[in-house]
Amino acid sequence: MIIGTIKEIKDNENRVGLTPAGVRELCSAGHRVLVQAGAGIGSGFSDAEYASSGAEMVDKPEDVVSQVEILVKVKEPISSEFPLLVLMAGKTLYTYLHLSGVDPQLTEELLKNKITAVAYETVVGKKGGLPLLAPMSDVAGVLAVQYGSQYLQKKYGGFGVTLGVVPNTEIANTVVVGGGIVGTRAALTAAGMGGKVTIFDINPARVEALKKLFKKTLGTKLAQNISVLVSEPNVFAEAIRKADLLVGAVLVPGAKAPRVVKEEHIKSMKKGAVIVDVAIDQGGCVWGSHATSHSNPIYEIEGKIYCCVANMPGQVARQSTQALTYATLPYLLEMAKKGVIKAVKSSLKKDGGFAKGVNTYAGKIVWEPVAQDLNRMNDYADLAEMLGVQKKTEHHPAEGGIEAERPHSALEKTENVREEARKQA
Repeated sequence: MIIGTIKEIKDNENRVGLTPAGVRELCSAGHRVLVQAGAGIGSGFSDAEYASSGAEMVDKPEDVVSQVEILVKVKEPISSEFPLLVLMAGKTLYTYLHLSGVDPQLTEELLKNKITAVAYETVVGKKGGLPLLAPMSDVAGVLAVQYGSQYLQKKYGGFGVTLGVVPNTEIANTVVVGGGIVGTRAALTAAGMGGKVTIFDINPARVEALKKLFKKTLGTKLAQNISVLVSEPNVFAEAIRKADLLVGAVLVPGAKAPRVVKEEHIKSMKKGAVIVDVAIDQGGCVWGSHATSHSNPIYEIEGKIYCCVANMPGQVARQSTQALTYATLPYLLEMAKKGVIKAVKSSLKKDGGFAKGVNTYAGKIVWEPVAQDLNRMNDYADLAEMLGVQKKTEHHPAEGGIEAERPHSALEKTENVREEARKQA
């Protein structure tokens, strides 16, 4: 099979879809790999490394896309890349898509060109969880606190505090909304700096698991910096009111994030408080959030500083690329070996986890949350029915731990949203 990757062009996106090591594995398995020249530079991988691993170096993205059967990317195609999708007609795109939260025209282009679009963020692992989303969630959790600490400085309009311990001063408060991987990693990072941290989740079992995890990971002394709470409206509102840094980390897999932090919450916060909404890929979970870029990362509403960069891991590209491709490569090897559709059928006959990654196929939306969020249920079709496969019982992510982002990280109170998240996971 012919597989390829191209240079990412989203603002300050330095990751790449394949490492030289990944290329070597694919070539060793008998596949042909095309890499656009310069694609790996931002992640510290030279063209010479790719070539010595067996890749064919190609100058233009069009010349990669026109030849491949599977195109491997990191981020969803942006509008200037839509012409490439014409060359992708009938082929497979393997990348983060976040179709519920990005330009709806992308979905239209995928359908028009009958592209099989496999989204990293909705693939479910054999042991549950979202294994292709998890590595970048870990990175984003760390960066949320790093960015928050930076923008709390006065030169950015921040309140003028650190997240660490300074003798004889008040200690800053960080509030994290959602106890999945992003939220867990953010809480660990902020607590490790010595600040006070409050993390909310709607699942009591998850709350108890996090308490044990923090104590084990941080030790008894630092773990005292973290309060892990089940969301209750008054407590939730009061914690946000006192926050110096608010991290939004809500996830409903493959669907639009619920706006659980409301306008009144934001207005109650102190001037100079910072909000980092990591859920912005899926539309954001905080009132007032809209996607920003690395070139223009922040804006102000009601005296509060918002940072809503949709591709934060792109700034730590070396680690991010290594972690991402370690997770994505096994599925890519499986698709290349069996063929994409045979691999999907095989998944449907087993646990169905990989098949959940398919968001569009043969001109139809086949991941229902996307169809619902985009008001395109007329374009929805059941993938198993389209392929003539009898599905096994639905597969659900395992509870607890930080190994996988989980749907019950959302703080949405309505039972139907929680139930829908469980179904979709």
